Amino acid sequence: MEEEVLRIAGLHVSVDGTEIIKGLDLSISIGEIHVIMGRNGAGKSTLANVIMGHPAYEITSGTIHYRGQPLEELEVFERARAGMFLSFQYPLVIPGVQVGTFLRKSVQAVRGEKAPTAREFRKELKTHMEAMGMERSFLARYVNDGFSGGEKKRLEMLQMLLLTPQLALLDETDSGLDIDALKVVATGINSIAPEAGCLLITHYQRMLEHVKPDYVHVMIDGCIVKTGGAELAGELEERGYEWLETAG
Repeated sequence: MEEEVLRIAGLHVSVDGTEIIKGLDLSISIGEIHVIMGRNGAGKSTLANVIMGHPAYEITSGTIHYRGQPLEELEVFERARAGMFLSFQYPLVIPGVQVGTFLRKSVQAVRGEKAPTAREFRKELKTHMEAMGMERSFLARYVNDGFSGGEKKRLEMLQMLLLTPQLALLDETDSGLDIDALKVVATGINSIAPEAGCLLITHYQRMLEHVKPDYVHVMIDGCIVKTGGAELAGELEERGYEWLETAG
């Protein structure tokens, strides 16, 4: 039996007094890829942010455990050090900070005493950049400054590969990508999936042509209303969400 990395039970979450997540249960184990699909406003991104500890989101009831530990005991930076990673829907631009410096500092901050030496880091970086089809000149650019959507997502996948998380939260990582960039992102996800639990939030079935999920969950109005395999994503593509709203 695989190690459970995330367990959510009876979760209710509010933002500025408005309830967004309304009783959610979810369990993810190492080696599993879970996909959450749903319309805008269903609460998908709220779920990713509250797991990672965004201060704007208030847990009003329910629990979240990461590797058996209550998450409320961990600050955001402690969650990252413990092996949690969030890929943002809209990655931030950091003018004046070179990609190479950003990646090295990220690895040092998260790995702490286990951080690689400069030589080891360069070797890891080269290996992962080659796997992602990235030119070395990329490292001299400023973080996300003038990047295309595909370049931003490639950088996030490169950071994820270097940080080797045990729980990867991927919030619409496929949004706005062309087919080549989509394949690169899928390569990053598939690379870490055997050693991590992955929660992939998406609107589109096309990502699932390259990443094979173990479970697909449908989220409507802050609740998971249906769970199935990869075939459920195809059904949603054909039928939309109305049939599930009616069923509920």
